[in-house]
Order: sequence, then C-alpha cells, then structure tokens
Amino acid sequence: MEKISQLKNQTRTAGMGVSGQGMDRKVQKKAPLAKRAGYAIAALLLVTFGWWFVDTLLGGRSLSVNSQRIIVSAVTVGTFEDFIPLRGRLVPSSTVYLDAIEGGRVEEILVEDGAVVAAGDLIAVLSNTNLQLEVLGREAAVTEQLNNMRTIELQLEQNRLSHKSNLVEIDYQITRLNRSVARQRDLVSKDLASRSSIEELDDELTYYENRREITLESQATDTRMQEQQLDQLREAGTQLQAGLGFAKKNLDDLNVRAPLPGKLSGFNIEIGQSIARGGRLGQIDDPDGYKLNVGIDEFYLGRVDLQQAAVAEHRGDDIDLQVSKIYPQVNAGKFEVDMMLADEPTGLRRGQTMQVRLTLGDNSDAILIPNGSFYQDTGGKWVFVVSADGSEAVRRSVRLGRRNTEFIEVLDGLQPGENVVTSPYTSFTNMDRLALNDG
Repeated sequence: MEKISQLKNQTRTAGMGVSGQGMDRKVQKKAPLAKRAGYAIAALLLVTFGWWFVDTLLGGRSLSVNSQRIIVSAVTVGTFEDFIPLRGRLVPSSTVYLDAIEGGRVEEILVEDGAVVAAGDLIAVLSNTNLQLEVLGREAAVTEQLNNMRTIELQLEQNRLSHKSNLVEIDYQITRLNRSVARQRDLVSKDLASRSSIEELDDELTYYENRREITLESQATDTRMQEQQLDQLREAGTQLQAGLGFAKKNLDDLNVRAPLPGKLSGFNIEIGQSIARGGRLGQIDDPDGYKLNVGIDEFYLGRVDLQQAAVAEHRGDDIDLQVSKIYPQVNAGKFEVDMMLADEPTGLRRGQTMQVRLTLGDNSDAILIPNGSFYQDTGGKWVFVVSADGSEAVRRSVRLGRRNTEFIEVLDGLQPGENVVTSPYTSFTNMDRLALNDG
C-alpha cells in the first residue's frame, strides 16, 4: 500500500509539473500580412536600385528603343566612288551692272526690261539740277581763270614793250653822248673848248650806261616773275579744265547707255523715280554664254579646287564642266562655285537647273557604311553598333572619311560584318546604350 501511495504522489507531482509548464510557455504570434508585403517591396526596390547602380556605372546611360523605328545597316567592303551630286542653275557667263554715277530723277525710259541692246544704246535719261549748276559754276571759274591769264599775258607784253622802249631811248642817248664826247675831246685838244664840258658829257654818259644795266635787270626780273605767275595760272586753268571735263562727263552720264551688247535685266525703274548716287539701275547679261552656279555643303569646302572636273546632264547627254570660281563665303551651311561649260548645247535657258556630279577623287576599295541621317547628329565621330544577338546597340567612337550620296568611308573603329544604326540619333544623342525591343 505504501508503494502504491508513493507512486500516486509521484504521478500527481508529475502532472502538476506538466500543467505548470503549459501555463508558462511563450506563444509565437504570426506577423501581419501588410508587414510582410512591405518587406517584399523594400527588397524589390533594393534589387532595382542595385541593378540601376551597376548599369549606370558599368553600362552608361541607357534607353529602350523599338527596333522597328530605327534603321540598322551592315558594314561592308566595296568600291568607294568619290563624287557628290549637286544641283546647279544656269546664269550668264558675264554680267555688267548699270549704276547711276550721279543720282537724279528719271525723265525718260527708252527700253524695257528684257530687251537686247547694243553697245552705246541710250537706255534712260536722268536729270540733276545740282549737277547742272555745278557744271555752270565750273565753266564760269574756267572762264575767269582764262581772263586772268590773258590779263597777265597782256601785262607781260606791255612791260616787255615798255622796257624795250626805255632801252631804245637809253641806247640813243649813249650813242649821242659818245659822239659829243668825241667832238669835245677834239676841241679840247685844240684849246677850243674847256675840259669841264667833257667831264659833264662823261658823267651824263655814265648815267645812261648805268641806267641801261638797271633797265635790263628790271626787265629780266619782271619777265621771270610774270612767267612764274603765268605758269601757275596755266596749271590752275588746266586743273579747272579737267574738273570741268569730269563734271561734263557726269552730266553726260545722266544719259544712261549700254556699255556693251547683251540682254537688259533687273531694269525696273519708273519715270519720276529718284535714283540715289551709285544706285543700281539694272544689269546687262551676255545672251549667248552661260555658266553654272552651284551650291555645295560647307563640309566639302577644303576639297573643291579650281579647274576641278564635273559632269552635268542635259537631255540625256553629259556636259563636261570645270570649276572656274570659288566663293569662300558660307551661307546657311553652303558655299557657291561657278562652273564653266566646255561646250554649250542648244536649248539652254537662263535660270534652268541641271544635275551635276562633281568628282572629288579617284575610286578606291574601302570599308563602307550606308550614308544616313546619323552623320548630321554625330559629325561622323561615333555611331551605335548593334550587338551580335541584336538585343542592344552600344555607342562607339569611329573615324569616318569621305562620303557620297550612298556610302561613307570607314577609316577606323568598325569591321566588315558589324551592324550600325544609320537612322537619325536626334532622340538619343546623350545615350551610351540602346536596349532594342520589338514592342
């Protein structure tokens, strides 16, 4: 019985221990659903940031692009034809401009715009009151100067005659006195006259001899001075005559005449219109000779030289051309050249346009890519190269050379068989990588 009692006590003690343990154990609670969702979003953002960080540092700026909206071209090996197609306009081979040397009012128009004129034909008549008054004033000045010259010449002649008359009188007195002195000396030698009478005659003779020397000196001085004054007046008169000639020529230039034969164009003046000095009245063009005026992209400015060959097409035939003049001014990204025609076929008209092929160099084998709009965006310094699997296009520096309408020569940076994007880069010039997709 005692063992049974001990066994019951142990069982009770054990049951109490188990019950106490069930009451003291900590119960684990499950986390709310919103909290778990927050952890998942945070983890996703962390992964996204890590991908962006690695892609930005290692892969550069990237943009997703629809592959259907770009043009992909292959890099090939072929023959590069070094020419550029151009469009030229026929203009007269020589042109003379009609400018108003002196301005004036249009009084009369004798020919119409577009008329063919001969050299010296009167085209229009202008009037200029100020110029007419100037001519009259110059004529009066010339007349006054001529009168002054005539007066000086008259004075010179009068002085010459006066001095000549004085010399005649002095020579007469000297001759008379010499004879008197001779007679008196003969009388004195015979004691028929006094010596004082000879002395008086000698003194008078010396007086006339001295007077003759002074008269000759005065005559020479007056002649020299008046000749100098006359020369100055003649020089001034010549200048006045020249000025008058120019003024008369300007007055005559109010009658506008054709300087050479040709076709009058740009002649749009009206009667009563005031034309400023140096104003453009029109131009006269050579009606038979033509040249081509061609605009060329400024990219080729350093590759175009005088005498460079070109070919134009006219009614199915080729016309040989040569560059005759290069205008270095660049306007709107283009410069102009003039090309002379080796032969002028019939049927050419002023203003007509012609297709031109300008040869820049010899044909050669080269690595080529198709010419595309990308060149304007990159300047030929870099391109987007498509990966082998076509999933992306990576920016790559290249060196491009010559180009024509179809191809661009590759000097460095690309290999045959690679593919590049040749469509415009306007939307992704700042990107380093293009992710290509079909959607």
